[in-house]
Amino acid sequence: MTQASILLVEDEALIRMMLVEMVEELGHRVIAEAGSVDEARALAQLEGYDLAILDINLQGINVQPVAEVVRGRGLPFFFLSGYGSAGLPDGFEKMPVLVKPCTPDALKHTIDAVLPNGDNPRRVA
Repeated sequence: MTQASILLVEDEALIRMMLVEMVEELGHRVIAEAGSVDEARALAQLEGYDLAILDINLQGINVQPVAEVVRGRGLPFFFLSGYGSAGLPDGFEKMPVLVKPCTPDALKHTIDAVLPNGDNPRRVA
């Protein structure tokens, strides 16, 4: 397995800490974290990462501007949501959504699926 560098965007600090731990246990590395759209957009533009994990709703603001930056860079990503696919940004309806809270197995499956050579699921429970 190749270690992926991950940009993690999640506004709830405890959930973000839990996700960082799960990502590291899966053998990957979180290289940047953000809890707001502005912070995440800046990191998405500047950081060198292989994959982005984006919470859909950040402090009541849709993550669409961040998703557009990641897509514009041609990098793989998926969304996190406590509400399933509700609130997916316009133009991103076909992107994978990992429902939180998630298990390490569900996180692994989604990461593996969106990284190159994966099978790209629509939704993972």
